[in-house]
Amino acid sequence: MYKYLLVCLIMTIFGAFGGLFFKRAADTGTSIINIFFSPYLYLGGTLYVISAALNILALKGLNYTVVLPITAITYVWTLVISFFILKEKLSSKKISGVILIIVGALILGLSK
Repeated sequence: MYKYLLVCLIMTIFGAFGGLFFKRAADTGTSIINIFFSPYLYLGGTLYVISAALNILALKGLNYTVVLPITAITYVWTLVISFFILKEKLSSKKISGVILIIVGALILGLSK
């Protein structure tokens, strides 16, 4: 079981970084052609595909009712990435929401 929870954790990190690279691709220019030729687009897509494959692997060993809520941990990584890499500001509501996500994922992930 813990091996599949680790897979879920890695899956959420890949998903969050996939979103970061999509953001980077979107920032490459105003034209869809610039975005289409951005390596960030393909890196983000690759990370999303890997994340989806890890999701399938996690579903092999855990219940869907556990895996799906754990994917919400992606929002935790997204908040960390947006703060440290994109230099976005954090509000108390965002931090409270992330704390609730962590608590909920732990409750579901550790339940039998």
